[in-house]
Amino acid sequence: MAENPAYPVGLRLTGRRVVVLGGGQVAQRRLPALIAAGADIVLVSPEATPSVEAMADAGEITWERRPYADGDLANAWYALIATTDPEANTAASAEAEAHRVWCVRSDDADQATAWTPATGHSEGVTVAVLTTDARGRDPRHTAAIRDAVVAGLRDGTLVAPHHRTRTPGVALVGGGPGDPDLITVRGRRLLAEADVVIADRLGPRDLLAELPPHVEVIDAAKIPYGRYMAQEAINNALIEHAKQGKSVVRLKGGDPFVYGRGMEEVQALAEAGIPCTVVPGISSSISVPGAAGIPVTHRGVAHEFTVVSGHVAPDDERSLVDWPSLAKLTGTLVVLMGVDKIGKIAETLIAHGKPADTPVALVQEGTTAAQRRVDATLATVGETVRTEDVKPPAVIVIGAVVTVGPEALA
Repeated sequence: MAENPAYPVGLRLTGRRVVVLGGGQVAQRRLPALIAAGADIVLVSPEATPSVEAMADAGEITWERRPYADGDLANAWYALIATTDPEANTAASAEAEAHRVWCVRSDDADQATAWTPATGHSEGVTVAVLTTDARGRDPRHTAAIRDAVVAGLRDGTLVAPHHRTRTPGVALVGGGPGDPDLITVRGRRLLAEADVVIADRLGPRDLLAELPPHVEVIDAAKIPYGRYMAQEAINNALIEHAKQGKSVVRLKGGDPFVYGRGMEEVQALAEAGIPCTVVPGISSSISVPGAAGIPVTHRGVAHEFTVVSGHVAPDDERSLVDWPSLAKLTGTLVVLMGVDKIGKIAETLIAHGKPADTPVALVQEGTTAAQRRVDATLATVGETVRTEDVKPPAVIVIGAVVTVGPEALA
């Protein structure tokens, strides 16, 4: 065994022959990265896991269904030896050495000419961690280091300065239902890189406290509207800061395109010639019921769920919701922005055939420390909201699924 440390290098395998011996769990874990690298992969193995077989069926790899034979590594640039036959592994390793093919062995790292690092990716950066030599190699330790570095890059806690000028623009980031841990890793990274953050009231407020002091945080609710409507003022603020060459994040609650008026902002930015990146978020319509122990679908109970806005009453001429049709559905109905209109909504659903004893759950401040759940029925929900003093934001779930969750059974 060599005393010197391994020399790290990145292999460019596009279009180059790579031979994988063995179709088990090791191959299943390593093949996706080789496929992503564009390698011309030949798998030699009598059997394979269902996932590996699916790769062959999809044409991502060529599968020769037989044991290893001398000569299989001819013209290969790289080999992964991972069979359950020690003799075949030793023979293949010797062939690799003879033909000067870099070779990884899953059963004996000491006899390999290459080691596979613990790798991770974050926005165009590959992080690879190797131990210095084979003595005392601990894959869990290298994986933990890899995970810590990648997590830091993704969530912005490990920030590497950009030495090239960043392209100014706007990122429309869905912040999720409220818990700061429920923002996507991409959203959190963009937030950490922002010069300006224009935040909604329903966005994850705790994340704003983590921003560096130089970041300008603007409360969208406090933008001076003047002669503009609120949305127009927000659009103008996004455009103004982006035109100053700044990286702008529009932080919204939930998902930008689920009652978030996100497309209006995208359209305004496009008209102004401002590049915009949309980062989807976890919608409160699904996550908040889940956090309260309510599945929006459940086998044998609900085969569909419908999400509607309750910000205008059913008898309001501005309403675009077909409430009579919704009353006839047998699945789950999730109402957003409907706390002050739920009494009228319930009356309308009952009037069009929905049973008055249909279970209803109201989840206030879902996924946050202030979360609380209040249960009722369609017949009682209007009064319950008043007596229990339910306040927005709250997600309202209507249907039999309300009674199947663990909290309902407790």
